[in-house]
Amino acid sequence: MNTAQAQRVLETALLTAGQPLSMRDMRVLFDDALGADTLRQMLQDLQLEWAQKGLELTRVASGWRFQSRPELRTYLDRLHPEKPPKYTRAVLETLAIIAYRQPVTRGDMEDIRGVTINSQILKQLEDRGWVEVIGHRETVGRPGLYATTRQFLDDLGLAALDQLPMLSQVDGQSSALSGLVEALPVQPSLSLEDAINALPFEMPIVADSEDPLNPLDRPLQGEESAPQ
Repeated sequence: MNTAQAQRVLETALLTAGQPLSMRDMRVLFDDALGADTLRQMLQDLQLEWAQKGLELTRVASGWRFQSRPELRTYLDRLHPEKPPKYTRAVLETLAIIAYRQPVTRGDMEDIRGVTINSQILKQLEDRGWVEVIGHRETVGRPGLYATTRQFLDDLGLAALDQLPMLSQVDGQSSALSGLVEALPVQPSLSLEDAINALPFEMPIVADSEDPLNPLDRPLQGEESAPQ
C-alpha cells in the first residue's frame, strides 16, 4: 500500500468513526504496518489538506477526529434547534474547581465555594461523564478524590488539561472562587470569570433566583452556607 492509498484509508476511518481514533486504533487499522511517526505525518498532511474546508482534523484527549469548525456552528445549529442542557452556576463553579484543582475532595470544593455542595451536583457531573472518583485521600473517612475525565476534554475539544484557559485574577464577582488561582500560571488577558464561562461553551448558566445580590456571594438554591 502506497502513502496516498494509506492516507485515503486513514481519512475514511476518521470520517466514519463514531468516536476519536487513538494512535493504537490507527495502528490496528493498518495491521501495525505503519509506525507512529508515519501516522503522525499523515495526520499533519490531512490537517493541511482540510485547512480550507468546513471540517477540521483535531486532536482531543481520546485521539483524533474530524469536527465542524466553530465559525460554522451557528449555521449547523439551525438544522438541530434543540436547546442544549442548562446548568446552574453551582454546577459550573463545581466543575471549574475540579478542573483547575484536581484531584479534590468534596470538602475541598466546599472550602473554596464557601457553601455545602448538594450531592446532586456531583452526580450530575458524573452522569454527564465529566468527572469521576480516581482514588481516596488517606485521612479520616477516606473521602473520594474527584478529577475530570477524557470525555470532559473531548467535549470541550481539548487534548490535555494544560489547554484549559489560564486564570489571571479574582474580581469582586468571583470572590467565592478565589482559591482557584493559587499556584496557577498568569494570563493577564483572561479573568477568572472569563475562564469559568469558557468551560461549558454552549451551556448557559441558569439564574438560581431573582435575588439582586451577586449570586457568587450567597448560598445557591438547595445549598446551605458552609460552617465557618
